[in-house]
Amino acid sequence: MTSVIVPEVGDLAQREEEQGPPRRHHRHKGSERRNWLGGAFGWIWLLIVIVPIYWIVVTSFKTRSSYFVTNPFLPGKPTLENYRFVIEADFASYFVNSVIVTLGATVPAVVFAFMAAYGIIRGTGGRFLRFTNSIFLLGLAIPLQAVIIPIYLIIIKLRLYDTLIAIILPSIAFAIPLSVLVLSNFIRDVPRELFESMRLDGASEWTMLWRLALPLTRPALVTVSIYQGLTIWNNFLLPLILIQSPEQRPLPLALWNFQGQYGVNVPAIAASVVLTTLPIIILYAIGRRQLLSGLTAGFGK
Repeated sequence: MTSVIVPEVGDLAQREEEQGPPRRHHRHKGSERRNWLGGAFGWIWLLIVIVPIYWIVVTSFKTRSSYFVTNPFLPGKPTLENYRFVIEADFASYFVNSVIVTLGATVPAVVFAFMAAYGIIRGTGGRFLRFTNSIFLLGLAIPLQAVIIPIYLIIIKLRLYDTLIAIILPSIAFAIPLSVLVLSNFIRDVPRELFESMRLDGASEWTMLWRLALPLTRPALVTVSIYQGLTIWNNFLLPLILIQSPEQRPLPLALWNFQGQYGVNVPAIAASVVLTTLPIIILYAIGRRQLLSGLTAGFGK
């Protein structure tokens, strides 16, 4: 006779636990749908953005004579003559001026905004702190174009006209409100128990500011620094109104004057545009991860 081995109930239960719950191959029909319309608009937007960039880069490597006889979108025989011409046109001094203005305005604005945001969120001032926060928020509603004449008159009274300080001071003032708003939201998300624990250990407010709040809000600080740095780097109105001497011009104003002086030399203008935007690309490549983490930090909460 043939013997049949019947598994015990305990063995079956153990085998089912090891295999886990049965897999379901059923999927909702909605999850398999693809957003073809959104993808098409995404590719169209990519082409709209990348075509001018491609044209500028390709044109910057062409000679002045070949630019007028060749297809604008086809690369010809590459040359670095345009970049040599731009660098010899005192490009280094304009670059240094832009670096001084950007760092001189971004660093004080972010540091002051960080301390102000900490005081507004963790301070005990009550009405005074709420009033201070309202003043900072009011600064977001005032555009630079509306107060450019008062700024010009104040700079003249302070005898700072035609200096880099004349650009740095207004840039700091306009960078603080948005920085305070962003940093306040991040400091508010830090658990209050952490501050209370450090306070019980004898830590002062200054210690909690730099040893607790600073490390936990680093993505926000990087995000604000990069955003404000790009805004100040590309600022054109303040240098146009407050700078007169050629040796004090930052890159945007120098590029505008360069375009007016060498308007027919299109490849040289394209090379100057590439050199002007190159530091922005490098800055984004360095702080890309921190920038993305700072921009998306609030969506996972």
